[in-house]
Amino acid sequence: MGNGWFRFKRFCIAQNGAAMKVGTDGVLIGAWARIVTSHRRYLDIGTGTGLIALMIAQRTECVAGGGNVRIDAVEIDAGSAGQARENVAASPWGDRIGIYHADVHDFVPEDGGLYDHIVANPPWFVDSLSSPSAARTAARHARELTYGDLADCVARLLGADGMFSVILPADNEAFFVAVAAARGLVPARRTYVHSLPTLPPKRVMLELVREENASGHGTVDRLVIENSPGGHYTEEYAALTRDFYLKF
Repeated sequence: MGNGWFRFKRFCIAQNGAAMKVGTDGVLIGAWARIVTSHRRYLDIGTGTGLIALMIAQRTECVAGGGNVRIDAVEIDAGSAGQARENVAASPWGDRIGIYHADVHDFVPEDGGLYDHIVANPPWFVDSLSSPSAARTAARHARELTYGDLADCVARLLGADGMFSVILPADNEAFFVAVAAARGLVPARRTYVHSLPTLPPKRVMLELVREENASGHGTVDRLVIENSPGGHYTEEYAALTRDFYLKF
């Protein structure tokens, strides 16, 4: 990996002009978000470099009628949106991904339709110190897009039978779930992400659906990234990301 780019098996991410670089969180949620064969419309909120949108495009190309799957991606930072457009144009799926430089609060799909699946790697920090970089602060802090704002946008843009996949710091899970529940969105699947088997989870990946579509409390599992420090990755982590990372 160079500071200005990150190469995956089937596409390359240029990132010198983006507020946030490629990170493990984006790769995790892009690989974990469930692909349903009947889904044709995806939305990536806060796309950054376009990473998650590109991962969804790769994962849906073999779905029956994959050419009919459309991925829209919204990004508020102009530099990042421009970078995402470049990355999409250089990929094999440029005709299926639309990058929109817009505030998701105001975003309306061009055809006015709703989405089958919304995916996000949202701002992390609700109350923490800001970065000296204004763009990085907007990308990392829940200030421009609070959890309540995110849940509002998802509730507005998600189809009746759709799902929302999101990755969060594990410490923020209870707060986010309560915020989402107030908008009629409840967890159908949860995966807790552990750096090492003996450590508490650092992240949680949630799949939420509209309350009327929920059944019980949903499934819960965990994902361990390394068996021991130093790149000794678990088979489950390798299996999840193998289609993307060169190291697998």
